[in-house]
Amino acid sequence: MTHLCVPIFVHTVEQAISDAVQAAERGADLIEFRIDMASNESIVRDVVARSPLPCIATCRPEREGGQSAYPDDYRTTLLVTARSTGAAYCDVELETLRRWPDAVNLAPPSRLIVSAHDFAGRPAKLYGLVSDLNAAPASVAKVVWTARSIRDNIEAFEILVNRQRSTIALCMGEAGLISRVLAKKFGAFLTFASLSQSQETAPGQVTIDDLKRLYRWDAINANTKVYGVVASPVRHSMSPAIHNAAFDHTGFDGVYLPMLVEPSYESFKAFMETFVAFEPLHLSGLSVTIPHKENALRYLQSKGAEVEDLALRIGAVNTIVIDRDASVSGGAQLRGFNTDYAAILDSITSKLNITRDRLKDYRVAVIGAGGTGRTAVAALAHYGATVVVYNRTKERADALAAEFDGRSGKVVSARFEKLCDSCCHIFINTTSVGMHPKVDESPLDPVEQTSASSVEPRPAFGLDTLVFDTVYNPPQTKLLKQAAETGAKTIGGIEMFVRQAARQFELWTGLPAPADVMRRIVESRLAR
Repeated sequence: MTHLCVPIFVHTVEQAISDAVQAAERGADLIEFRIDMASNESIVRDVVARSPLPCIATCRPEREGGQSAYPDDYRTTLLVTARSTGAAYCDVELETLRRWPDAVNLAPPSRLIVSAHDFAGRPAKLYGLVSDLNAAPASVAKVVWTARSIRDNIEAFEILVNRQRSTIALCMGEAGLISRVLAKKFGAFLTFASLSQSQETAPGQVTIDDLKRLYRWDAINANTKVYGVVASPVRHSMSPAIHNAAFDHTGFDGVYLPMLVEPSYESFKAFMETFVAFEPLHLSGLSVTIPHKENALRYLQSKGAEVEDLALRIGAVNTIVIDRDASVSGGAQLRGFNTDYAAILDSITSKLNITRDRLKDYRVAVIGAGGTGRTAVAALAHYGATVVVYNRTKERADALAAEFDGRSGKVVSARFEKLCDSCCHIFINTTSVGMHPKVDESPLDPVEQTSASSVEPRPAFGLDTLVFDTVYNPPQTKLLKQAAETGAKTIGGIEMFVRQAARQFELWTGLPAPADVMRRIVESRLAR
């Protein structure tokens, strides 16, 4: 059993017990009382005696990321007090044991956790450190470090898979989030979840509500398939909410996680090589978004993987299926898709109540020449639309237009500052401008404002204009507000997001996607 433990800093007895009661009500089964700042033994006794759940007592020194300035002998005195009052476990640092051998007597080995923490990065001799932790007179070994990249999580999982005793292995920071959620999959002794975002005791802790509800903690087991969104940044992605809700609704044994991969192709390649090869992870599918859609195609082509013709024509992949059962060689078979294509077309045609063939009657401005921009241009040009590509870097717009011009519709490029003169019927923003947290930005804003009165003319939107913003967070972007003020029709990014995600779900699971459930989840989370 992997315990769900909520760490609580003890400031006062009443505060600590109130927090512990809330943690128990929210589904924790273990409490860690951080007595770093406890001023006397009486506070420790009261907190432990009144705890609503079994508890761990920890008095962490500043040198290992704690807040205790007490000398080793007084810290261990507080821990002895906690243990004698009934604490289920005491946590003491390996370095403390080395400096203060008597600390080993603060609790029986069966109730002792020996730990090591590195807030600067991965310990230089990680596996030697784990060996030393295993040799210590304790029943639980704990190693925690700050992830240098998402790949550090695989080492944490390897430590758990090869554990010699009950073990806690976690990575801190945003890149280490998956180690906290998947601790249960790999049989860790426990994982930590904060009571709230403001009460985390280490960087990257997930709240207990998110761990239980968003990341399906109760449903995770050793065979759970892992999916994720690969992006940079990734913190604010709604993909985990939408896909985990779909897994819940259908009863599919999967969990979907945010995966922070730095922007370069080399980082994407290293991530894929590490994660796909680690078979106990059961990595089975990926959503790929900014800035990795082109990196994904390049990687899949380098591996000789199957990529649908549509994705090849577009030059971008947003969905990877990882099929381990179908591979004759025993490895993983990778397949690449682009689910944005149909999502863009169906969002537009549904709003205008037309068929795709009618797009040839429309002039469309595509803002942005990245992965989503390429998809929009390819889709619209295929159905005969006249497309004008606008991009801050004119050379990228020129290249994209030249690549797709004449395939069916006409594709040209224009200088970004000429967007204000556009006479297009449809405007599609495929950039991240206006995305949370920079919600006060719009592609229509001046590139540079030299004074408060600096104003750049906007396109002549009207009642017959359709403005489509592929940004879904926030649902009503500044661009959409600007368009609505003129009476133009608008499409928010939620529509495209749900449509493309539903197709991803079907590719991964073979099940019909609960699109209505997925839409409600996104709308409700964005309305908070």
